Amino acid sequence: MRTAGNVLWFVLFGWHIALTWLVAGLIFAITIIGLPLTRSALEMAKMSAFPFGKEIVHIRDIDQKELSPKTMMTGTVGFIFNLLWAVTFGILLFFYYILAGVLACLTILLIPFGLQCFKLAAISIWPVGRRVVSNEVAGLVRHDKAAAYIAKHRS
Repeated sequence: MRTAGNVLWFVLFGWHIALTWLVAGLIFAITIIGLPLTRSALEMAKMSAFPFGKEIVHIRDIDQKELSPKTMMTGTVGFIFNLLWAVTFGILLFFYYILAGVLACLTILLIPFGLQCFKLAAISIWPVGRRVVSNEVAGLVRHDKAAAYIAKHRS
């Protein structure tokens, strides 16, 4: 089902949304300073092209690093880049996903595609620090995060 959904998604929505992400990433790559945004744009282009069977997780949930001066600094830099992204391409992509999601949900058959659009809209404004992973890996990440939370509060 994932394959059929991804193929249909790519034909109807994915190719032009992924192309928008790639163009935005290329523009930021040319500036050299925007290279972290390029990485995020490539991750999101991959997700936008074939979203079924994938989820987005935060990099901190994957590496499970504790708060330190280094992680605080990278978090601050990531915040600045996310802010830069949000005021340039993020808001444009957000509204594009919302419009595509509403149009897809107007038909009964395309409601799953509309839900994918809404999932991607939420991430399109703040993509730095996110990684595209399979649903199975995302489930493991959530499980490990929950286990760490429980262990921390039990001791």
